[in-house]
Order: sequence, then C-alpha cells, then structure tokens
Amino acid sequence: MRQSYDLMFASSNKNKYNEAKEILTTFNIALGFYKCELEEIQSDSLKKIASHKSQNAFSKCKCPVIIEDDGLFIDALNGFPGPYSSYVFKTIGNKGILRLVSSDLRAKFTSIISFSDEKNSSKIFEGTILGKISQKALGNGWGYDPIFIPEGETKTFAQLENKNVLSHRHKSLEKFAKWFGKQVSIDR
Repeated sequence: MRQSYDLMFASSNKNKYNEAKEILTTFNIALGFYKCELEEIQSDSLKKIASHKSQNAFSKCKCPVIIEDDGLFIDALNGFPGPYSSYVFKTIGNKGILRLVSSDLRAKFTSIISFSDEKNSSKIFEGTILGKISQKALGNGWGYDPIFIPEGETKTFAQLENKNVLSHRHKSLEKFAKWFGKQVSIDR
C-alpha cells in the first residue's frame, strides 16, 4: 500500500507546514507532518542552521524530510534579526521590531528549504523576496506577516490572499519541487 505522502515536513510550527503543504500540492508533492522540536545551532548562516536541522530531522523520522528556516533581514538594523528571527519574534515580537525601525523600512525575507534522506546529508534551496516593514501591524497573519509588505504590493503578507504564491517560502519550495521531481523520475 502506498504511503499518503512523498516526504515529511519536520517542524514544531504547524503554520509553516500548512503553507508548505499548500504550495507543494501545486507541484503534485504530498507532504506529511512530523511534529518535533529540532536542534537549532547558533550561526549567522541560515543555510548552516537549516542543514543541521534537516539532518537532525532525518535522524529522528528516518525518512525523506524537509525543514524550512527563514529570516527577516531589515536594512536599517544591518540585517537584524536575520537568522535570529524566531528568537526575536518570541522575545519582542512585531511591536518590538516596529519600535526599532524608524525611517528606512527596506527589508527582505529569506526562506531556506533543506532536504535530507539516506543519500543526502542535506540539499539546500533558497528563496528571497524584497519588501519593507509596515508602519504598524496589519492583518491577522502569523509571525512577521502582519509587518512585511512585499515589493510591488501595498498590503502586508497577512492581508494578501495570494501570499503563498508570492512568498519567499514559495520561491524556495518551487526550487525544491523542481529538483525533487527530477529525483523521483530518476528513481523510477
């Protein structure tokens, strides 16, 4: 009997999984959810953090797995919070970020997808979207979505109905999906 997924998404964040599942469905990739806490190393590099996390995830679930790590990089703060975005969100949240940013609102959101299986210690896919920080939190999204306005838009990610088509996560998952599709066809 065929399993109901092609690979697992390991995370403690169900919101990330739901977005990834919705995006990968458009590429005919079925995603299962492996809820777990992953070891997160301290590093200035999202790629190193993601690579370590996917290897940790594979050691736990013992099947092909992806993880997603992302960072919000604000120009006026010299790229802060960057790879520390999750910790900063937990400690000061969007209100704290809005207090730190004044006139230069330029920012970018970067998503790293890291894939691991028995053949690959990790394979990295990156997606970045430019934008700016809003003057105040707008919309009911999760994470930094209520304060990030993608370039070319006037609304925050939290206000956009098509966020999953525009996002940094979509860009990295699309790159992954194209690569994964080639791997699956090679294995058959």
